Amino acid sequence: MRWPGCAGRNRAAAANCGARCSDSWPIGSNRTWHRGETIMTVQIRPAAPSDAEACGHIIYEAFQGIAARHGFPPDFPAAEAGIELARRLTTNPSVFGVVAEEEGRVVGSNFLSEADAIRGVGPITVDPTAQGAGIGRQLMQAVLDHANGATGIRLLQDAFNMRSIALYASIGFEVREPVLVMTGRPAGKPTADVTVRPMREHDLDACDALSRQVHGISRHGELVEALRSLTPLVAERAGRIAAYMTAPTFWIANHGVAESEAGMTDLLLLGAVAAHSEPLSFLLPIRQTGLFRWCLEHGMQTVKPMTLMSIGEYRAPVGTYMPSVFY
Repeated sequence: MRWPGCAGRNRAAAANCGARCSDSWPIGSNRTWHRGETIMTVQIRPAAPSDAEACGHIIYEAFQGIAARHGFPPDFPAAEAGIELARRLTTNPSVFGVVAEEEGRVVGSNFLSEADAIRGVGPITVDPTAQGAGIGRQLMQAVLDHANGATGIRLLQDAFNMRSIALYASIGFEVREPVLVMTGRPAGKPTADVTVRPMREHDLDACDALSRQVHGISRHGELVEALRSLTPLVAERAGRIAAYMTAPTFWIANHGVAESEAGMTDLLLLGAVAAHSEPLSFLLPIRQTGLFRWCLEHGMQTVKPMTLMSIGEYRAPVGTYMPSVFY
């Protein structure tokens, strides 16, 4: 299976994309655009750790700008948080990144998580002063070209961002799930025979088996990453893993699955205790109506709507789950 251009897509994606799909632009090539009366030349090249500060500022400003225009809180409290995320992404060997440069100045970036067979796109951002000139399309096409042969590709986008959802749909992504960012400290009494503890290396196979049971795919690579750099938790019942989540207080990187809705609510209740003073935060696909109502009844709040989209292989989850922004 190949991704670049219409000819390289699978038939379903090509049918959805049709003539709207642009030719691919090789990394390192230049593309000329008109911004008003100004002609701008943009080069797409691989991201480097030295780009982290510029990328981080743009990540913060781009997401803050679109959120403010629609009355939502920013994803990052300050530019430093965006810079730290960009630093992690540009130094992670399992993440492919590209930047857009205009006259030597970074004006955008995009990243592709490659730890597992299903790839995850994002964050993709363009400097607010350079938006509307096709740079986002170039950045997206660059990671799709790089993902040539991948089983599938997924992303999460802000549901209020009409420009991004139109872009992703035009290049072949399909809407899969409506999602809400949830936050809070749920209060209640968990099941008596469940314990929640930090995930350990010997839990990896059991957690990945649970992911396969729910999603039909492995997330072993992402679990290894979480164990190394995040604070993942597992819920254990009768000596087996009943649920896990990878970043309880950081929804951007927090994915989780459970063998049942009760397993997930136990994890949330006891996870809130383990998180001490910080609120839990995660992405909730809201067609899980029972879990959604449980969250509201137990004091959690909705933050903003998002949309899960994909190209390539996708199997609807069978069980209780939460995606990260990487899918």
